[in-house]
Amino acid sequence: MNKYEPKTDRPVLLISGGLLVAFVIASFINLDFVSNMVNQSFAFSIKYFGAFWQILLLGTFLIALFLAFSKYGKIRLGAAQKPEIGYFKWLAMIMTTLLAGGGVFWAAAEPMYHFLDRPPLFEGVESGTREAVIPAFAQSYLHWGFLAWSILGTLGTIVLMYAHYQKGMPLKPRTLLYPLLGERIMRKSALGTIIDAFSIIAVAAGTIGPIGFLGLQAAYGMEALYGVPNNLTTQVLIISSVVAIATISAVTGLRKGIQFLSNLNVIITLILMVAILVIGPGGFIIDTFISASGVHLQEFLAMSTFRGDSAWLGSWTIFFWGWFLGYGPMMAIFISTITRGRTIRELVLAVSVTAPIVTAFWFTVVGGTGIFYELGNPGVVSNALSTGGMPAAMVAITQQLPLDALIAPLFLLVTILFVVTTGDSMAYTISVAITGDGHPPKSMRVFWAVIMGAVAIVLLMISEGGINAIQSFIVVTAIPVSLILLPTFWAAPKAARIMYKEQFSHTEEMTNMEEADRMWKVDQETSSKLTKKYS
Repeated sequence: MNKYEPKTDRPVLLISGGLLVAFVIASFINLDFVSNMVNQSFAFSIKYFGAFWQILLLGTFLIALFLAFSKYGKIRLGAAQKPEIGYFKWLAMIMTTLLAGGGVFWAAAEPMYHFLDRPPLFEGVESGTREAVIPAFAQSYLHWGFLAWSILGTLGTIVLMYAHYQKGMPLKPRTLLYPLLGERIMRKSALGTIIDAFSIIAVAAGTIGPIGFLGLQAAYGMEALYGVPNNLTTQVLIISSVVAIATISAVTGLRKGIQFLSNLNVIITLILMVAILVIGPGGFIIDTFISASGVHLQEFLAMSTFRGDSAWLGSWTIFFWGWFLGYGPMMAIFISTITRGRTIRELVLAVSVTAPIVTAFWFTVVGGTGIFYELGNPGVVSNALSTGGMPAAMVAITQQLPLDALIAPLFLLVTILFVVTTGDSMAYTISVAITGDGHPPKSMRVFWAVIMGAVAIVLLMISEGGINAIQSFIVVTAIPVSLILLPTFWAAPKAARIMYKEQFSHTEEMTNMEEADRMWKVDQETSSKLTKKYS
């Protein structure tokens, strides 16, 4: 059922595409001015919205858990009786779409950063010592854990699936407000247009950044491993290849290209995890994961609401929250298209619990290997990180392992696949958001895959500062996006109550009638026995 005929929303397309083009043109004319404006806006976002974002993510996680473990958890989403996609394939598409380049480079670098400079919450722990290992991973788990995943695919997904599959509303970011504003937000609405446009700009910026950084990072890896010159030509060729693969994948759709690449990515990642556990410091990794998970859970609320060091928060926690918030509405749309037939409990457990635990273990495998060798030989990874950045840390870690000639190329391949799966999924999802249709035109998917790659290349041609600017820009766009996601606190429970009545009210009525009939029979039998006894 769809009350609104799918069609290209030209105002949204022009605003979102126009602002991206304007960003590139302005960067060409005066990159310093653009970077300065973005940095000032970034600082404003951190200062005035940081605390709000912390509460927003924490609240989303807690409400999602409540819905999952209450009677509403058994609600089936998407007006389907059984899942359309198998669990492994479903979870693979969700995980690889979000992690992007962060799946490898942040996994290698972030624990090391926190190990070398312990997070401010853990006072009394000396940086760079064995005592700093567990706090470093506990902090990394927070940034890539329960809260980050929950904002991407729980409450928003519940609202969108109710509105789209049961009320016929289009798959657009503005539909998040449907349970509160009704069909007013669907018609030619300036508010709806702004919501859709900013959501698209946010996710496009968040995808262009990793694509651009992949060019820089993969070129560094190619030079370190194979001696290929690390220059603009190599970077452009890498990005062009990634965009070509992402375009083909996006055109073939969810059930073919996107699903195939996601499955391949997860399979290679699992192989790498097992290989490192066997030939690397497996005992150290497992011990660290268990201990850090305990500290993470013990200090969860304290880390989630920490407000003590604004500079550190702006560089780490609030930066990540802004980045993930920018993806929120579009990831909810993407997950909605692959989740039909799943229950609310399955959705929340997969997105808010399973995905964070798998991510935390992956971070421990990669980052734990680096810290293990750093403890044994100080500087072996940290020097590379300080001089060459995140890609250098990843290369340095793989070079410490046995069979590094095989392991290192696989890490590089996984990194590329992470970015490809994000690029193809977001090109598809942006096209869905512009048309409101779960099967958008192939030409639209090609356009967005190509335009995101082209913007990344142009910004790289200007300088690396252009990529840094658009990476920070997503945090600025998170301001309006976070205001869109806040109403899901009320909209998701409201949608759940309505769906529960639709799916289970008849069953409850039948149960009540059966119980009343049973009680009536009991009363009749009791009355009959008493009559016989005293007659």
